[in-house]
Amino acid sequence: MSISPEGYPLAAAVSPRVQVVETTDSTNADVVRHVVEAPDDWPHLSLLLTDDQRAGRGRLDRTWVTPPGSALAVSVVVDASAIPVHARGWIPLLAGAAMTRAIAAQVAGSVHSATLKWPNDVLLDGAKVCGILAEVVPGHLDIVVVGSGVNTRMPQGELPVDTATSFAAAGLTCDDDRLLADYLSALDEQLAALARAGGDAAAAGVVAEVEALCSTLGSDVAVSLPDGATLWGRAQRIDPDGRLVVVQDDEFESVVSAGDVVHVRSRPAGS
Repeated sequence: MSISPEGYPLAAAVSPRVQVVETTDSTNADVVRHVVEAPDDWPHLSLLLTDDQRAGRGRLDRTWVTPPGSALAVSVVVDASAIPVHARGWIPLLAGAAMTRAIAAQVAGSVHSATLKWPNDVLLDGAKVCGILAEVVPGHLDIVVVGSGVNTRMPQGELPVDTATSFAAAGLTCDDDRLLADYLSALDEQLAALARAGGDAAAAGVVAEVEALCSTLGSDVAVSLPDGATLWGRAQRIDPDGRLVVVQDDEFESVVSAGDVVHVRSRPAGS
C-alpha cells in the first residue's frame, strides 16, 4: 500500500477524526453508515480515507473504480446546520474549489496548473484529476458527506479515459497529508464564510472564490442536460445560487443547475 505508515499529522491537526481503512467498497457509503449509527462519533470535518476503493460512486450514478494504490478516496463530514437550507447547494461547489486550491498548492512554482470545472471537477493541466460527490445523510439532514477521488499514483496507461490525468502521469508526486490538510482548511474556511453571511454566497465571497478558480467560465461549452438535450454556448458566470449561466448565440442566457459540462473549442456545424 502507498498509505503513509506515519499517518496524517497535518490532516489530523485540522480534522477531529482521521480514519484510514485498507480497502472498502465506498468511503461515502461507509461514512454515511457511520454517521447514521453514531453521529456524535463523526463531528464536522471527520474523514475516512483509503487508496483501495472497489465500488466508488460519482456524479450521475457513475461508478469510480481504480487499481489499488493509485488514487486517494476520501470522504469528509460536513455539519451544515449553520448554513441555510437554500444555500446548501453551494457545498459541493465549495468542496471542488477547496480541492482545487489544495492541488494548486501541490504544483505551485511549476509549469502545471489546477483549475475547477463547474460544478466540482478538478482539472490538472486541463484534464480531470479529481471528482467530487456530496450526499445528505438520511435521517440527519443537516449533515452532508463529501467524497473526493484524487488520481495520485495512477500510471498513464491505467487512466480510464483520455480526458483524465493523475499526479504520476504529469510527472508529479502528491504529498497526501498536506493535500488533505489544505483541502480541509480551505473547505472549512469557505463553509464558515457562507454561514456567517447567512447563506448569501456573494456577500460571503464564495461566488468570487469559485469564479476565480473556474476555467469553465469564458469557455465554449456543451452541457448535457438531464433530459438528454445538449446546450451549446459560452459559460459566462456563476449565479448567486451556484448555477452556471451560459450565453447562446451571444444573446440568450440559459441557467444550468445540473448537467455534464464539456469544454469545447467550437460548436460543430449544424448543432
